[in-house]
Amino acid sequence: MSQLSAEPARPAGRWLVPALSLAYLLFSRFLIGFRPEQLVLVGLCNACYFLSATTRRFITGFSIFVVFWVLYDYMRVFPNYQYRAVDVAQLYHTEKSLFGIHTLGQVLTPNEFWLQHHQPWLDVLCGIFYLCWVPIPLAFAGYLFFRNRRLFFAFALTFLLVNILGFIVYYLHPAAPPWYVQQHGLAFQPLTMGSTAGLSRFDSFFGVHIFQGIYAKNANIFAAMPSLHSAYPAIVLFYALKNKSGIFNAVFLVIMLGIWFAAVYTSHHYVLDVLAGITIALTGIGIIRFLLARSSTFNRLIDAFMQATAPAA
Repeated sequence: MSQLSAEPARPAGRWLVPALSLAYLLFSRFLIGFRPEQLVLVGLCNACYFLSATTRRFITGFSIFVVFWVLYDYMRVFPNYQYRAVDVAQLYHTEKSLFGIHTLGQVLTPNEFWLQHHQPWLDVLCGIFYLCWVPIPLAFAGYLFFRNRRLFFAFALTFLLVNILGFIVYYLHPAAPPWYVQQHGLAFQPLTMGSTAGLSRFDSFFGVHIFQGIYAKNANIFAAMPSLHSAYPAIVLFYALKNKSGIFNAVFLVIMLGIWFAAVYTSHHYVLDVLAGITIALTGIGIIRFLLARSSTFNRLIDAFMQATAPAA
């Protein structure tokens, strides 16, 4: 084993990581109840921290994404519809007035239009695009971690900030997704489980339960606006361009456009939700770029992250 991989865990981490893991499990047990994913997260974090110096540096950097996961999971404890009225009818009618499609004497939202005109090949294609929305950002982050760590931390902090901004909007303006109107009408009623909506056709086509399993664990049903599905690929594309990633820039562009279309096609988001997601992404990118350019404190934070994940001399 190399000197790098044999490097012992930092003294603080020997007790801090297990202690934080135990505290997280206990807090989660009383807050939201036991979930198998919690053990997976804790096991992965501890395994990476203690396995080798390389994996320790990796999980230290990716702790930013762990914070996002925990915040998202805890949202189920505080449903946003308990704090503000959910926008169901107004959002639907605004979507129809701005982007309505006139057909056969009717005015349909784009979601309703595609619900009537869906095609198997589009069902499959949109399902594939939708499966990219988290793996692609994480894979790109992993690439940046080993190739351009300063840009990695800018990307990771942008990702976290965009999610926090999105979560804030969720609580300020709870919004029902298009499938809710299709299944339950324009009157609000609280729900505890999401819907696969148009993605169920992908599951049916292949005889699987991929999206059914994902959306049964949805932490917040009335969080359609902004569409973070639409925000993530925009962040990836921006930082891929900053990284001069060559042909992958075109790949990320296609994935971004595909996810935007799939969000509407599958009735998970209105066009307005997609536009709000793009706006949130650009806002988060702008804030981080501003801090990098103007804040010495923020740059010291990046330097501290860089030092914490630097290979041993």
